[in-house]
Amino acid sequence: MADENIHDKIKQIFGKIPDFSILEEKIDLDLQLEYFECSRDVKEELDPDQVVMRMDDIFNLKLDEELRKERFAEMASVELVEVYRTIEKYVQSGRQELRSWAILALQESRMLLESRLLDENQVFISTGLGGKEGKLRYYIVLLHTKRIRFTAVQQKVVRNELEIMIKQHKGKVEKLSFIQQYATLMVLIPIDVTIKEIFKKAIRECNQYGDFLKENFIVTNVKELSRNEIEEFINSRKNLNQDRHG
Repeated sequence: MADENIHDKIKQIFGKIPDFSILEEKIDLDLQLEYFECSRDVKEELDPDQVVMRMDDIFNLKLDEELRKERFAEMASVELVEVYRTIEKYVQSGRQELRSWAILALQESRMLLESRLLDENQVFISTGLGGKEGKLRYYIVLLHTKRIRFTAVQQKVVRNELEIMIKQHKGKVEKLSFIQQYATLMVLIPIDVTIKEIFKKAIRECNQYGDFLKENFIVTNVKELSRNEIEEFINSRKNLNQDRHG
């Protein structure tokens, strides 16, 4: 989904743009999937009164971790402000154990309450890298055409052109690093903007100063890639192209 306009996808599915909520935290996608499956399962036999009686279980470290996970998911499924406040208290306490799980529960609980108050279902957008203020976070890798280190001038060109282009689309560059033959970025982009087009334009602008950037680039909203993962991706694409022309 990283190269699509998510805003348009939502409109295509729902026929309009409903209220949406973006998960801001960086949470592993496997953990998110585990949470949503747990949330689905606990809803099958949910007793709101029992949920309220057991709210403090989430703070009890003597309880089995899996049981505490279920308690969070149960609480997030009940439309009560006091339950929401209890989950919020846990998240704000600074406890690190089950923190990501608690954040997911808090997000679900908030959406449930808001949907009831607004009488309209909300869309929940979650990615591995999260987002902020209506924007999604992406990790980008730009590649040098000659697979050599970027010169000081090339680094300045990339930095300036990307800052200008992303700011024009109301986005933000959170981090930009040059690691040998790669330029890596962490950026925030509004969901109604197609990220692929931004970087195609930015690369064209940069290449007016010497054609030093490859037109192809890596973009993901799942996680920040290690150098080995970047190399593996590049090599896999290279092998695929060789097979096609072999």
